[in-house]
Amino acid sequence: MIEGRRNTLAVLATVAAAYAGFWYFPDLGSTELNFEDVQYPRGFRRLSASESSSGFDLFIGMNAMGPDCLADAEARVRADICGALYGDDLSETQRVPVAFFTEYYCPYCRVQTRTLAALDARPDSNLRAIWHELPLLGQSSEVAAKAALAAKRQGAYVAFHERLMKSSFVATPKYLQALARDIGVDHQRLITDMRSAPVTEELENSAALARVFGIFGTPALIIGRTIIQGQIDEKTILRVAEMEIEEDWTPQCQTA
Repeated sequence: MIEGRRNTLAVLATVAAAYAGFWYFPDLGSTELNFEDVQYPRGFRRLSASESSSGFDLFIGMNAMGPDCLADAEARVRADICGALYGDDLSETQRVPVAFFTEYYCPYCRVQTRTLAALDARPDSNLRAIWHELPLLGQSSEVAAKAALAAKRQGAYVAFHERLMKSSFVATPKYLQALARDIGVDHQRLITDMRSAPVTEELENSAALARVFGIFGTPALIIGRTIIQGQIDEKTILRVAEMEIEEDWTPQCQTA
């Protein structure tokens, strides 16, 4: 257990060093927001206010999924970009969907998760958060992501996700068993669902979406039709969401 904790802390320290100064947008609440249209998917744009919008792939080669799996998943998501990104219900034009790509060992993801979850929970919120697991930092990340998606099959995704985001952990079988017990999910069913085709396909689809949208690390958000690579503050999230409503993002998304 001690060795596992040391390994976890070592991973977090390495990741924090890699992310430092690269993934955080400055406070953009009072500055002009600059956007650049992307060629594909059509109708989307990228917030260009930081070096984190560059094409440098910090995590190249770290994703365990093979090229054939991603090719199949990419074909699936390209057939219905917005459905894969946001789910089937795009009728609420006054609630802007926010797709959030996250990784449990990413330190900035933990901050971004708290911000987005708080905004999504407000009674007067104009946001609808959709979470995409994008495990990029090794086997423990992938196991944790599969466990969270398996917990979703038992209605416990939020509880599982919040617990993982608040913990220093290694996703060992013993840890997952204890976590399942604490949260109140069926451990055996959790393990079965982790190995299931639907969970694998969901992970593959999120990875394929990241590739299609040029997302090369976490955290990343797509607010309506605006792609944002890196952590942003609450004011900027709300500001972009308001712009999406004013500019009627839904038809843009549906014609992508």
